[in-house]
Amino acid sequence: MADIVAARVPERTWRSEARAVKTVWNRDLIRFLGNRGQTMTWLVQPLLFLFVLGSGLQTLSAASTGGFDLKTFIFPGVICIAVLFTAMISAASLVWDRELGFLREMTISPVSRTSILLGKCLGGASIAASQGVIVLALAGLVGVPYDIGLLLGALGLLVLVAFAVSAFGMLVAVTIKQAQTFTWVMQLVVFPVVFLSGALYPVSGLPGWLEVLNRLNPLTYAVDAMRHLVFDHLDVSEAARQTLDPGVTWFGWQVPALVEVGMVLVLGVGMLALAIWRFSRAE
Repeated sequence: MADIVAARVPERTWRSEARAVKTVWNRDLIRFLGNRGQTMTWLVQPLLFLFVLGSGLQTLSAASTGGFDLKTFIFPGVICIAVLFTAMISAASLVWDRELGFLREMTISPVSRTSILLGKCLGGASIAASQGVIVLALAGLVGVPYDIGLLLGALGLLVLVAFAVSAFGMLVAVTIKQAQTFTWVMQLVVFPVVFLSGALYPVSGLPGWLEVLNRLNPLTYAVDAMRHLVFDHLDVSEAARQTLDPGVTWFGWQVPALVEVGMVLVLGVGMLALAIWRFSRAE
C-alpha cells in the first residue's frame, strides 16, 4: 500500500498576495514584450487619427479656428484613444487564459482571486500607459511643447486613464467566456466611446441628443482634462480656445479639471471593485 504524503497549503498573508499580484503583473508584461510587433500594431489606428485624419480635417476647419492646427487639437484625444485601445486589447488576455485553461490553474492556487485580477489590471494598465507614453513622445511633431510640467501632468493623467480603462476591460472580460465574443463586444463598446468622447471634434455646439451622450461618456472627462492640460501650455487665441476647448458643462456649470480627474479615478476604482466581485463569485 502506497504511503500517503500529507500536503500543507501555506496560509495566505499579505506578502504572498503581493507576490501573486507581482507575478501576474510580470507575466503580462513579459508576454507583451515578447511580441514587439504587437506594439506597433496597436499604435497604428491612433497614429492614423493623429496624422491622417488631423491633416485632412485641417483643410476644412482652418477658417473657423483661425488656422489652428487640428493635429494639435486632437493630440490629447489621441493619447486617450491609444490608451483605451491597448487597455481593452490587454484585457482580452484574461479571456484567452480562461479558454486555454491557465486561468483555472491560477484560481486553484493558494492566492485570492482579488490578487489575480489586480495583477491582471496592473499589467494591462502598464502596457496601455506605455503606449500612451509613445504617443506623448510625438508631441513636438504636432506643435505641443516639451514642457516638463505638461509632460509630467500628461503622464500622470494617462496612467490614471490606463488604470480606469483596464478596470473596465477586466469587468467585461470576467463576464464574457469566449475570446471571439469579447472581440465583438470590444468593437461594439470602444468605437462609440471614442466617437462620443469629443476626442476628435470640439464638444461646443453639439446637437442636444449628442451632447447628452457626450456627457454620459466617461472618456469625455479624461479627454477634456487632458485637452485642458495641453491647451494651458499653448499660445492660443481666445476665439480658437472657445471653439476648440470650451470644457464640459453640466446645466451651465463648468466642470473643473480636478473634478474630471476625480471622476476618472472613482470610476476606475468602482469598476475594478465590481470586476473583483464578479470574478470572486464565478465558478
